Amino acid sequence: MRRSDIDYVEVAMVPLLLVLLLALLLFGAGFALKALWWVAIVVLVVWLVGFVARSTNATGGRGRWYRW
Repeated sequence: MRRSDIDYVEVAMVPLLLVLLLALLLFGAGFALKALWWVAIVVLVVWLVGFVARSTNATGGRGRWYRW
């Protein structure tokens, strides 16, 4: 290979590497967002179960659903 051919290959490789890096970042972000959605759903279910099945106080009432 001549030197000019090597330069062309090196220059052509930069956009390819940038596209691959962008695809990797978007895949990672998509996976993280999907995982965060599952975490949010689990937290919502736990909160709803706690809201519905909260204990009663000494007088038999339900009491407040918040702690502040």
